[in-house]
Amino acid sequence: MAKKSIFTKAENELIEERFKDLLANCKKCRRKSDREMVIKAFTIAREAHESMRRKSGEPYILHPIAVAKIVTTEIGLGPRSIACALLHDVVEDTDLTLEDIRYNFNDRIASVVDGLTKISGIFDNKSSMQAENFRKMLLTLSDDVRVILIKLGDRLHNMRTLDSLPPNKQVKIAGETTYLYAPLAHRLGLYAIKTEMEDLSLMYRHPKLYDDITLKIKSNEQKRITEINRFALPIIDKLEKEKIKFDINGRPKSIASIWNKMNKKNIPLEEVYDLLAIRIIFEPSDYIPEKTQCWNIYSIITDTYMPKPDRIRDWLSTPKANGYEALHLTVMGPHGKWVEIQIRSKRMDEIAERGFAAHWKYKGASSHEGELDKWLKKIREMLEDPNSDALEFLDDFKMNLFSSEIMVFTPKGHIKTLPSGASALDFAYEIHSEIGNHAIGAKVNYKLAPISHTLQSGDQVEILSSDKK
Repeated sequence: MAKKSIFTKAENELIEERFKDLLANCKKCRRKSDREMVIKAFTIAREAHESMRRKSGEPYILHPIAVAKIVTTEIGLGPRSIACALLHDVVEDTDLTLEDIRYNFNDRIASVVDGLTKISGIFDNKSSMQAENFRKMLLTLSDDVRVILIKLGDRLHNMRTLDSLPPNKQVKIAGETTYLYAPLAHRLGLYAIKTEMEDLSLMYRHPKLYDDITLKIKSNEQKRITEINRFALPIIDKLEKEKIKFDINGRPKSIASIWNKMNKKNIPLEEVYDLLAIRIIFEPSDYIPEKTQCWNIYSIITDTYMPKPDRIRDWLSTPKANGYEALHLTVMGPHGKWVEIQIRSKRMDEIAERGFAAHWKYKGASSHEGELDKWLKKIREMLEDPNSDALEFLDDFKMNLFSSEIMVFTPKGHIKTLPSGASALDFAYEIHSEIGNHAIGAKVNYKLAPISHTLQSGDQVEILSSDKK
């Protein structure tokens, strides 16, 4: 006989309504077996969390439902991931075991839920619980990246509902989000999630600052819309004449990115010059390569507005390690204001917003997935090093996440991606550890340079080595 629910009739109706909404939004639950698996996961999770409430007082099961919805609608994962998201807290917080999950589903789902389960127990004194927990989560990364994607969905929902926690907890969780989860979302190409995480973190860590920037943006909103419309009309007119199918929208920069720019350059809000930003997303033609179409649109724009030469960013020829492709330019608008423009195809836009998850959809469409795979491999090597403790690993990991990248060429013209600030010695080790061990100097752009020489994007590097160590 079913246990009597501790929830009110209204709460039970809300749970049913949210779950129906989740099912309706699962675009990939086409087969009957997929829907049955999701319903089964919900039934098991609901029963397991039956007597639990969140700190806000609402039924706990609403949290896994919300995480599952983020996983499908905002990250674009399928029914198996939705089932894992619904079950992500049952092993940690209820009497259910991994064996129960394996028995009711399969090894794959049990493995993902295990990756999502926080470690309980005692670690060596030097190591913090959070660091070990983060390390465990990443250890599963190259086995099944869904663990990370669901964990990011979990963290995003926790950030969206952080107002029910005491201020000291809010600041701690917001700090973790800024330094670990937002960069991880960025590294996996989940731009929309990374942006929201950073904005929410700023709101809890520096509320007054957040309110000031928000207020200033709101007070300028109407003026901004007018400026964007005036700027965009000539471009819209020309693109339509060329019969290009496109969407154009003006996107304000995120509050966190405005604050970062103000902080980095020590300038007031009014001087953050690419506050006006426009994105053009086009439907690719079957007969013209996407890259060519991007440059055609670039040409149409620069026939109208003068570009700033040092602000062109070509992520078409060499996409970022997270798969991001686009053409960025900054032009002088009609009223003496710089306007940043991003040009993307529909495919590029989906990869930009949904990152790694969208790569699965377009697998084979891009040969640049290798960069992300290389990064995952490096992280795994760091994790499996028996000599590193969890906190040391976190420091390395943060360096890996935060570093912007440079592209460097080998003598044969092959591209190597390195963190910004890398030396010729780092380049030598990137090629092979033996080359690094024997390196004594380098030729950078055909000129002799010490092994400690800091490389710049576009450098061509030849390593000089000696047989003696």
